[in-house]
Amino acid sequence: MTYFIGIDISKFKHDCFIMNENGEVIRNSFSFKNDKEGFNTLLNVLHLLDSDQEKRIGFESTGHYGSNLKIFLERTGYSFMEFNPLLVHRFINGDTLRRTKNDKVDAQKIALYLSSRDYKPNPNSSYHLNCLKSLTRLRESLVDERTLQLVRITNVLDKIFPEFKPVFGSQGFKASSALYLLEHYGTPSKMANMTKASYDKMKSQLKHTISYAKFCKIKELAKNSIGNEDEILAFELNISLDLFKELDTKIMDIESKIIQEFSLMKCHINSIKGIGVITAASILAEIESVDKFDNPGQLAAFAGIEPSENNSGTHSSSGKMVKHGSPHLRRNLILASEMMLIHNPILYDYYLKKRNEGKSHYVALSHIARRLTRIIFYLEKNDTDFNIHKMR
Repeated sequence: MTYFIGIDISKFKHDCFIMNENGEVIRNSFSFKNDKEGFNTLLNVLHLLDSDQEKRIGFESTGHYGSNLKIFLERTGYSFMEFNPLLVHRFINGDTLRRTKNDKVDAQKIALYLSSRDYKPNPNSSYHLNCLKSLTRLRESLVDERTLQLVRITNVLDKIFPEFKPVFGSQGFKASSALYLLEHYGTPSKMANMTKASYDKMKSQLKHTISYAKFCKIKELAKNSIGNEDEILAFELNISLDLFKELDTKIMDIESKIIQEFSLMKCHINSIKGIGVITAASILAEIESVDKFDNPGQLAAFAGIEPSENNSGTHSSSGKMVKHGSPHLRRNLILASEMMLIHNPILYDYYLKKRNEGKSHYVALSHIARRLTRIIFYLEKNDTDFNIHKMR
């Protein structure tokens, strides 16, 4: 006999339903709190079940709400299987036209869904892998906030000194010289009064700086700027600059910690030329283990980078990217794919082929990302480093 244990995850409490392989109710839906007392309640119920029978536990992947429960189950020796919430939602709504939401009923439906699937328990997540996922997602969030501050700096500077940013070309405010000048001078009137001593001081404090000719060009632009030197705008600029610098420092601190945690893991993703340690760590943290997947297609589906498909009667077509998988993994695969175009001639030729077929840059890049998932799947499954000569 096999017990199927469905758990509906929520923020403050969880609901559990237990049935056997014949569909008989072993324990009707009950709730337990998302705390130590609640977890012990669940454990006591599990201990009452026949110890000689297999116990299969399943629940939806609901982000951090279920993280403590997963750790608790691992520590107490129980395996579990996570499902994509969209699949469970479709299963629950498949036998009813009603629009209702009931946690106790959902727990029963999850148990039924679990009984209809091949049981592939999640591999035990190591402490370091959990830390890595937390760190990489925090970094991703802070990078987005830092980008937002750059946008704010641009918007304010378009009013104060619109001629400033174009001087630094594609680097923009990421250039250390640009940030230095904004931090120490900020307004056109102050930059117009800079001297040779100002340039020498900047040059002594920065590893890389602009040429003296470009420094003089900024002075000249400042003298003839059409910008509006408003006191409030200058205040906004200083606030955004402070926030940007603070975020930049915190991101560097997090990256150091990510590198430290990643060094403790066995991973071959960063052996692919063009993928750095931070990106490799972000991809590994989301995948956790390729043992969860039977083939590269399942990994691509988990990342949400497979195309939709419509085959009905005489009609056959493929559509846009599905995007039902992990947005964090998808984002890092796309970022990695862009770097692969620089370092991998085979993938670049494949990218050009898709572009010549009329695909947009992003669509062609998604094709590279799918090939990248196959490469990653092969490397991790076979415990080997990347070798470009084996690519076809």
